[in-house]
Amino acid sequence: MNEIRESDVFTEWLPKLNDRIAKARILARLKSAREGLGGRVMKLKLRKFDASEYLDNEELVAEYLAAALEDANPEVFLSAIGDVAKARGMTAVAGSTGLGRESLYKAFAPGAKPRYETVIKVLQGLGVRLQVVV
Repeated sequence: MNEIRESDVFTEWLPKLNDRIAKARILARLKSAREGLGGRVMKLKLRKFDASEYLDNEELVAEYLAAALEDANPEVFLSAIGDVAKARGMTAVAGSTGLGRESLYKAFAPGAKPRYETVIKVLQGLGVRLQVVV
């Protein structure tokens, strides 16, 4: 796993970015780079990147999850679900799903292989509905 940190300039810039699709793709790309799945990484004096800090509205959450779902590696999507759960508050998500808070952290940690039932329960607890479009 790569350590991705963000600069103060980035921290100020990203929330002001009005293009929600671009914002979601940037977050997904950073997530992918952090997981060692590609992307260019520069070493600078930065703080650790946490996508959950930017997932502050429903549209952005939907675009972020959709962008993560496009990645061929399923761990990117699972990790994105964890980011959304963290953004909403793990305690609140645990309460709405009936799962333990610690179990949620473990289920969506890098490299974890959560059960399908757990993923669906968390998505439902987050108010997220997956839809297949042909």
